[in-house]
Amino acid sequence: MELSRIEKLVEKYLKAETTLQEENTLKNYFIGGNVAPHLQEYEYMFSYFTIAKEEVLEKPIVIKKKTTFQRNIFRLSIAASFALLFSVFLGYNQYQRYQAEKKFAEVSKGLELLSTTLKKGENAVAGLYTYEKAVNKILD
Repeated sequence: MELSRIEKLVEKYLKAETTLQEENTLKNYFIGGNVAPHLQEYEYMFSYFTIAKEEVLEKPIVIKKKTTFQRNIFRLSIAASFALLFSVFLGYNQYQRYQAEKKFAEVSKGLELLSTTLKKGENAVAGLYTYEKAVNKILD
């Protein structure tokens, strides 16, 4: 009965569903030394937890304050980031303007070519009109 209860508690523990009391029960079971062979791997884990809980750091933790130089570098990097973003924005706007001007020039060239062709056609039609007048005078 005890072994099946421990197995259920181990399953709950692995799913992170145990209470503190159930975890203490597991710890006591695995530290007790009378562990079933198929649960031996968990014995090492719980014994490690017990040992790690008792460890104490003997060196004091020293937190270094940031120097003025470090703060200035941080501020400078932020300012450089903003300058970079601003220049990319301006460069993109200039690129868009350049593309628009380039497209306008291409469309203007196409329209000028069309206009030239239409003028040639108009001159040809005018010549036909003159020819038609001459034919009508002869026929009348």
